[in-house]
Amino acid sequence: MDRRYKQGTARGYEAQLPRRIEDFVGADNPVRAIDAYIDTLDLEALGFVNAGGRLRCGQPAFAPAALLKLYVAGYLDRVHSSRRLAHECRRNLEFMWLLEGLTPGYRTIATFRQFNGPALRAVCKDFMLLCQELDLLGGEEVGIDGAFFNASASDASVITKTTLEKRLKQIECDIAAYHQDLETQDADERGLPEDLSKAPELAAKIVKLQARQARHAALLKQLEDSGETQISRTDPDARALRKGGQQLVGYNVQSSVDSKHRLIAHYDVTNAGNDTQQLAPQALAVQEVLGVETMTVVVDAGYFNEAQLATCAQANITVYVPIPDYEQRLTAAGRLSGANFTYLPETNVYVCPGGQELHQYGEPHRRAGTGTLYTRYSRPPGACQDCPLKAACLPASGRRQIERSEYAPVVEDLRQRMADQGPARMRQRAGLVEHPYGTLKRWFGWDHFLVRGFEKVWGEMSLMVLGYNLTRVIHILGAQAFRDYCAQRLTGRLLPT
Repeated sequence: MDRRYKQGTARGYEAQLPRRIEDFVGADNPVRAIDAYIDTLDLEALGFVNAGGRLRCGQPAFAPAALLKLYVAGYLDRVHSSRRLAHECRRNLEFMWLLEGLTPGYRTIATFRQFNGPALRAVCKDFMLLCQELDLLGGEEVGIDGAFFNASASDASVITKTTLEKRLKQIECDIAAYHQDLETQDADERGLPEDLSKAPELAAKIVKLQARQARHAALLKQLEDSGETQISRTDPDARALRKGGQQLVGYNVQSSVDSKHRLIAHYDVTNAGNDTQQLAPQALAVQEVLGVETMTVVVDAGYFNEAQLATCAQANITVYVPIPDYEQRLTAAGRLSGANFTYLPETNVYVCPGGQELHQYGEPHRRAGTGTLYTRYSRPPGACQDCPLKAACLPASGRRQIERSEYAPVVEDLRQRMADQGPARMRQRAGLVEHPYGTLKRWFGWDHFLVRGFEKVWGEMSLMVLGYNLTRVIHILGAQAFRDYCAQRLTGRLLPT
């Protein structure tokens, strides 16, 4: 009989499986690397709940090491849900090998992730120490970028301060109207049978409105106390974020990627709506992690902030970031922008394109919102009336002013760097910092948090970063070489001091 297709094994045939589950897991399987690394950790010292192994009443608890291995393997395998992880423990041979046949329930798995957020962050820090021991971090150039990730909250859960104030006013009006209806009915329905009166129905509506009024007032007070302008009733730490046409309720995740092997050296979870205040905090944090005195940082234009640049310069951090052109409309209209004026530090004057000097006038002032100190430069009123460039230079007021920031020298140094190396640095930045986010979102299939609140969200983000960095290290060293190093590390930890 001719065979047109490959033939499988009949379902009714008896099959002889290997005697050991060990035979199903290859030597280069990532779960072996996960197992080897987590065995090197002192989970009790890292702060994991129930890591001491003490005897308690009732059934023995699941070892935190087993649950941590399960989570790391699950996130690498695109399995994030605690219910799905529990299901995989009963069907996935790799998970069976990793947990030695244990089958924790989904509540146990979910609880581990919820209550070990700080400990999971500590594991990420330990893995960075391991990367430094293996000389996998360069510490010379770092790319920093932020990305929005959805929270476990809907758009409808977010309420703003303005909306709360409007709703409270409307509720007050509705309560006043119902009270007026009650008074009218009391006047009109005297002597009528009790069942014809609508007073009980109106009174119930008033009670409901008063309860809603109390809830809104409590939310408004919470906003006023925190200084925030919005709050999510589902996840109090999540925010409605908007950037570049992207709008969602979630968190702004910051990552600092070392250029040597594209490892995430530092990460942060914020709810900031933009990146203008993130440059210095992230750069200083990753500098501390890498343990270097000088460093180069590349970021996109969203991080440009003069005060942040000055802070980085003081810490010997060289920043490459595009400088926004705030006078683009002025230049497009054929008028002279501030870039056409030259500052002379020796005499503290600006020289205009017509060769005239603009001297400082008035006291320096701090701009509202930024707190940056600015100094004004100008010529006396009417001094430019005979200038041939008057039409392209003077505003309607007839007096041209130039404002100089206290951080202008830092910006001028940046402008020179960007002119020399800017395009090449920006191309390098795109390939450096976009890679991890693409891996997390596409390869690992992760684009939203399953937990709520900063502490728990930090923990879940730590699992993702650990999974990403672990995958990179395995690809760089090889699974067997990584396991061998973990064995040496474990031996060193167990040796008596």
